[in-house]
Amino acid sequence: MWIGELSRLTGVSTRLLRYYEEQGLLHPERDGNDYRRYRPESVERVGRIRELLAAGLPTDTIRDFLPCAENGPEPSGCTRYTDMLDSHRTRLARDIAELQRRHEALTAYTDALRPSD
Repeated sequence: MWIGELSRLTGVSTRLLRYYEEQGLLHPERDGNDYRRYRPESVERVGRIRELLAAGLPTDTIRDFLPCAENGPEPSGCTRYTDMLDSHRTRLARDIAELQRRHEALTAYTDALRPSD
């Protein structure tokens, strides 16, 4: 499929798909006229990339981790990512706790500013 079709199927702009290619996340084939041609499984790959980006992983980590995310822990070397994922989850938990603290502080200020009935 061409880049426009992949964009339509995934909801990801062609510009972003080209960026994923630059980052080594997508590997389209090239036709004789140098047009990008994507395999059908690229749709799922783009979805996986989007999930990992939304989880906060940087593209260089995703590039290395993506084969494990797609194939499960079967390929050799995938278990080395457990520490990285655990570290990322720990950071997220700290961020969530901090956001919860901020939310509670703002709620307290809001409650204090509301007139009593």
